[in-house]
Amino acid sequence: MARAPEDVAAAIGDALQTIDANMAPFATLFPEDTTVGGTYPLRKRPGTPDGSNIGWTTSFWPGMLWLAYQLTGETRYRDAAQGFVPSFARRLDERVDLDTHDLGFLYTLACVVPWRLTGDTDARDAALRAADQLMTRYLAPVGIIQAWGDLRKPQQRGRAIIDSLMNTPLLYWASSQTGDARYARAAGRHAQLLRDHVLRAEGSTFHTFFWDPETGAPLRGATEQGHADDSCWARGQAWAIYGFAINYRLSGNVQLLDASRRCADYFIRHLPADRVPYWDLALTDGAGEPRDSSAAAIASTGLMELARVLDGDADGDAADGYRREAMGILGGLISGYATGGATGGRPLIERGVYDAPKNIGVNEGNLWGDYFYLESLVRMAEPDWVSFW
Repeated sequence: MARAPEDVAAAIGDALQTIDANMAPFATLFPEDTTVGGTYPLRKRPGTPDGSNIGWTTSFWPGMLWLAYQLTGETRYRDAAQGFVPSFARRLDERVDLDTHDLGFLYTLACVVPWRLTGDTDARDAALRAADQLMTRYLAPVGIIQAWGDLRKPQQRGRAIIDSLMNTPLLYWASSQTGDARYARAAGRHAQLLRDHVLRAEGSTFHTFFWDPETGAPLRGATEQGHADDSCWARGQAWAIYGFAINYRLSGNVQLLDASRRCADYFIRHLPADRVPYWDLALTDGAGEPRDSSAAAIASTGLMELARVLDGDADGDAADGYRREAMGILGGLISGYATGGATGGRPLIERGVYDAPKNIGVNEGNLWGDYFYLESLVRMAEPDWVSFW
C-alpha cells in the first residue's frame, strides 16, 4: 500500500496543522505521555507543577518541533524547540527523574539536535552531562546499560530492555565529541548482548532480559508490556528494527545489521492487512485486541533506516523491499490512523497503546507515536534527511 508523493505531502500538511494548534497549549510546558479521550492534557505528576519536565517522553514534543523546522525552515518552530533546552539542563541540575536508561531518548532529541542544527553550546553541555549520567547505569561485569529504576534496589540490577537500543546514540555521540572511547565501547557491548540474548532464533524479541549482576551470566527473558513472556511485544520489535540498524550504522558491527533484518522480517510476517500491528505480534485478526499505531510508526521509520544502511549492499534488492514495506506501513497510518489536521491538544495519529496489560493509554494517541510518524513522513519526503539518532 505505497503512498503517492502527494499523499505524503498532504499528510505532512495535516501534521504541521496539528503541531501549530499544539504550540499554544504547550508553548513552554509538556503534554502528557498519552491523550485522554483523544486530547493531550498537561503532564501531571505528584509534587510537581502541571506541565513539568518529568518522565521519559518529554523530548518527543521538541523533537516534533525540530522536524517541523527542518520541513519548513520556519524559525518559529526552531525558536519554540530551542526554548526547551534550559528545562532539560535544569532537569540535570535538580536531578529530576534521572534513574532511567531513557536519558538517550530525552537528551538526543532535546539537546544533541539543537547543538547540531544551531550550535547551541548549552545544549551540547547538557547532552554530555546526560551521557555521563547514563554511564552510571552501565554494569561492567555484564556489559549492559541497566533499565529503569533505582539501582540500589536488587530487582533493578542486571536488567536491560529492548527500548534501550534507541538510547545508545547519545553515547556514540559523546565519544565523537570528547574523544573518549568508553562511551562507544559501552554502547557497542550493550547492543551486542541484546543481539545475543534478547533476539530469539526465529527473529522475535523479549521485551526485557535479566543477567546475573555479579557474574554476567544470562538468566531469563520476560516482558513488562507484552502479552506474555514468550510472545512478542509489537513496539519492542519495532524498537529492535530501528535500534539494531542505528547501532550497526554507528558501530559497523555487521551482526547488528543481521539482527535488524531478522527483526524486520518477523515484524513484516506478522502484520495484518492494513499493515498496522496489534499491540502484541502474537495477536491476530479476530482476537478483538487493540492495534498499536505507535509500533507501526516506529517500524516504518526503522525500516527506512534499515533500507538506507543496506543501500549499495551486494543484495540491493533487500533495501528496496524494506523501503516498500515502510511505505506500506506509513500508508496504513495515513489512511486509517492520522487525525488529519486536528485542533489543539490532539495527536498526529490515533489508536496507539502505551501499556495494554496495565490498561494505560490504550486506544489513545501518544507522544512517541506522533514523533516517529512525523519522522517517517520526513524520511519519505526528504530521502537525504540526516538522522537525529
